[in-house]
Amino acid sequence: MKQSDREPNITTRGVIIHLLRMLWLHSRERRAALKRDDYTCQGCHRKQSAAKGKEFKVEVHHCAGSIDWDAIIEYIRRNLLVDHSRLVTLCKECHDEEEREG
Repeated sequence: MKQSDREPNITTRGVIIHLLRMLWLHSRERRAALKRDDYTCQGCHRKQSAAKGKEFKVEVHHCAGSIDWDAIIEYIRRNLLVDHSRLVTLCKECHDEEEREG
């Protein structure tokens, strides 16, 4: 699909995935798991290394199983990245009031 064929006010799936990946890569939860495990693979016990010629990276795995990215993206589009007709610009005070009234 060409850029001109896309709706200009729709955040693309690629952008959503990229930003979710950045959130995960910089999350405290991921960082805590790496620190807890001393940057060491819990399967083969190799430690992450940045030494030239000996580069080795570890990743953080979700033990609960695979992530349903399609469901997450659909939820984001349905509840957060809604059509602009469902959005209104407010100052912080008015926004806080709307949130309280709910």
